[in-house]
Amino acid sequence: MQAKLFHIIPAGFHSPVKLPQLHQSSLLPMKLPHAISNSNPADNHVSGPLTVPDKDDSMAAFWDYQFLFVSQRSETAEPITLHVVDGAVPPDFPSGTYYLAGPGLFTDDHGSTVHPLDGHGYLRAFSIDGVAREVKFMARYVKTKAQVEEHNPVTNTWQFTHRGPFSVLKGGKKLGNVKVMKNVANTSVLRWGGRLLCLWEGGDPYEIESGTLDTIGSFNVINRHDWLPEAEEKGTADLLDVAARLLKPVLHGVFKMPPKRLLSHYKLDAQRNRLLMISCNAEDMLLPRSNFTLYEFDSDFKLLQKQEFNIPDHLMIHDWAFTDTHYILFGNRIKLDVIGSMTALCGLSPMISALSVNPSKSTSPIYLLPRFPADRSAGHRDWRVPVEAPSRKWLLHVGNAFEVKHVHGNSKIQIQACACSYQWFNFQKLFGYNWQSGKLDPSIMNVKQGENELLPHLVQVSINLDSDGNCQECCVENLNQWNKPSDFPIINPDFSGNKNAYIYASTSSGSRQALPHFPFDMVVKLNLSSKTTSKWSAGARRFIGEPIFVPKGTEEDDGYILVVEYAVSIQRCYLVILDPKRIGETDALVARLEVPKHLNFPLGFHGFWANSN
Repeated sequence: MQAKLFHIIPAGFHSPVKLPQLHQSSLLPMKLPHAISNSNPADNHVSGPLTVPDKDDSMAAFWDYQFLFVSQRSETAEPITLHVVDGAVPPDFPSGTYYLAGPGLFTDDHGSTVHPLDGHGYLRAFSIDGVAREVKFMARYVKTKAQVEEHNPVTNTWQFTHRGPFSVLKGGKKLGNVKVMKNVANTSVLRWGGRLLCLWEGGDPYEIESGTLDTIGSFNVINRHDWLPEAEEKGTADLLDVAARLLKPVLHGVFKMPPKRLLSHYKLDAQRNRLLMISCNAEDMLLPRSNFTLYEFDSDFKLLQKQEFNIPDHLMIHDWAFTDTHYILFGNRIKLDVIGSMTALCGLSPMISALSVNPSKSTSPIYLLPRFPADRSAGHRDWRVPVEAPSRKWLLHVGNAFEVKHVHGNSKIQIQACACSYQWFNFQKLFGYNWQSGKLDPSIMNVKQGENELLPHLVQVSINLDSDGNCQECCVENLNQWNKPSDFPIINPDFSGNKNAYIYASTSSGSRQALPHFPFDMVVKLNLSSKTTSKWSAGARRFIGEPIFVPKGTEEDDGYILVVEYAVSIQRCYLVILDPKRIGETDALVARLEVPKHLNFPLGFHGFWANSN
């Protein structure tokens, strides 16, 4: 079938006035265009230095980083068969679809450039048929309320009207613009209970028709269940309760924030065949307390249980974990920034500038919340008292967590995750975004050598509990002593919540002087039993996103790994199939399939594998 193409208007792309020398601390040139867009097939050209001298790594690194965040305005409404450029699709590959969520658009036609986290959701779908040994590709924008308002389908032009949490509009309304909660449905994707959902950090997911990728509409997962009784009894109202009651109608009525904000990271309990989700209250971002609600759904999206936990600490949770007996929240401490709040309300800075990290304590709180309160096997400890990990870490993503019970009632919880330092983490500068200039500075993500512990890296948290659930010891160490910057830890999903022997992640080879740490260019496999590591590299001037494990047997590493490879210097994307058993060997690559150049897309965030059955 031929793709149905949606015409785009290529943006002008001028070379920078001056590029920095290698010894300079910043990789940003003096002048950088705001608008970078992929062209249509008729043009088939993106102006600018697509090919730069490899010997000038500073120049090449700068442009490579920019091209990783190139806006893609084209969609394909019908599947396109991808061309195999290396290897072949294996005949035993399970039939199904790999969905990848992420932003697709960063720049409008009126001078505004937004943070990658505020880019409109662009859903990619790779349908794999092992029998036919082919892969078909589709990509569509999620038609959220903001997308429909900001995109003119007749002229195929864009004008940003929603600020979003991380951006400031240049060509739109600043002062008095209350369109802050820009639900772009760009963070993660899930297929469950017969529904395909695109999720965002702080709003209802959008349901997508799986065959065409048409947007059905928003799907109210959690707020429709508010009639269920809460697990915790409310006591006498205090000042924080009064403040919350005053804030709720303002946040909902003026800023259109839902009462409970669904977080984008969910968990699948493969043993119980359950979907686990978490939300927080809208007012929690402004108050020194946190209310988290945990939900468990069966395979038909029927709510099985709901629990609410009120934690007397100002926390931000992006990812979390579960075991057979606990929900585990690794608390990232935040605080209200008064000056940032004032400038944000005036439209002079992003709304996220109202918050800042709070490094006031040298430890990290870990909350072990009882998953089944009636089950006393988790002990009798007060869940309101956190386990304090003996190092200050900002948790980004969780690979897995599990609990091992001992004969005398003691237990050990292990959490495998990615964390960074409070010193490095900055809400406003994620991905090197500068909201004042609308530019991307790769040096933010690539601090000097010798400071690797600042950057995201893989850690293992071990918590020893006695028979009453009291913490006897807690330690944090680098996973398998792997200290290279890494993120997106994943495992075979069939082992989620249970003891695993392997974990995979995206990491950096460190081979490029100007981009030593990010973007990532390798997949690393960590054998937790032998404490060994093995790697697969994408090669020179090629980056990767999050890997996905596709199971096909009973052994933990029996399956395939999917990862998108971004060959930014030639503006190509490839779907790569790896054999996890062969990572570290020369034959780990099973197949590489090319996405057509006119559909080359920017860096994706999180993906999901859905079997056809």
